[in-house]
Amino acid sequence: MLKACIFDLDGVIVDTAKYHYIAWKEIARELNFDFTEHDNERLKGVSRMRSLDILLEIGGLLLNEETKISLADKKNKNYVSYIEKMTSAEILPGVPAFLKELKNNRIKTAIGSASKNTPLILQRIGLANYFDEVVDGNKASKAKPDPEVFLLGASGLGVSPGNCVVFEDAEAGIEAALAAGMKCVGVGNPQILYKAHMVISGFEEMDFNRLKTFSEI
Repeated sequence: MLKACIFDLDGVIVDTAKYHYIAWKEIARELNFDFTEHDNERLKGVSRMRSLDILLEIGGLLLNEETKISLADKKNKNYVSYIEKMTSAEILPGVPAFLKELKNNRIKTAIGSASKNTPLILQRIGLANYFDEVVDGNKASKAKPDPEVFLLGASGLGVSPGNCVVFEDAEAGIEAALAAGMKCVGVGNPQILYKAHMVISGFEEMDFNRLKTFSEI
C-alpha cells in the first residue's frame, strides 16, 4: 500500500543540475581540461567527493587528498553562489500541484538527496514545509547507488520501504531505490532511466490517481 513518496532534489524538484555543471566545469577549466554535458551525466546523484573523483578521472589527473578537499570546497562555494539567487520560479513544472495532491491524500513526503545544500535550496524555492522528512548529504554517509539515503527517509517517515515510491532523475538514484526495495519512477530520459518501474518526462504527467494505480501493480 502506498504510504510515502521520496523525492531526489536536483533534477526532480528543481533544476539545480545546471548549476552543478557550471561549477564543475569551472574547476575543470582551472585544471586545463574540458568537461562536457555528456560527462556531467556521470555525476548525477552521487556525492561531492565522488563527483570530484569522476571529474579527475575524466581529466586524467591524480591529486593528493588535501588538494582534492580544497577543490571540492571551491566547487561548492561557486555552486552556493548560484543557488543563493534561486527563486520559486525555478521549481520544475507540475511539482507544487503534485505535492499538494499528496498532502491532500495524506501521503507522507521526504527528500532523499546527496546534496548538502538541500535545506538552503528548499528555503530559497519556498518548499521547505512540503516535506515531512529531509535526508541529505549531511545525514547520509553513503552515496547512491547505496540505498542508505532512501532507507533513512523511510525510517524517518515511519514507513516500510515497500510502501514507498521514489522519484529520481539519475541512474545511480534508481539503482539505490531498487536496492532499498522501493518502487521507482524515473523523471527524464527513458533511455537512461530504463531500470525504473515507470518513466515520466515531468510531473505534468503525474497525478495521485496515476500514482496510486502504479503503486498497486
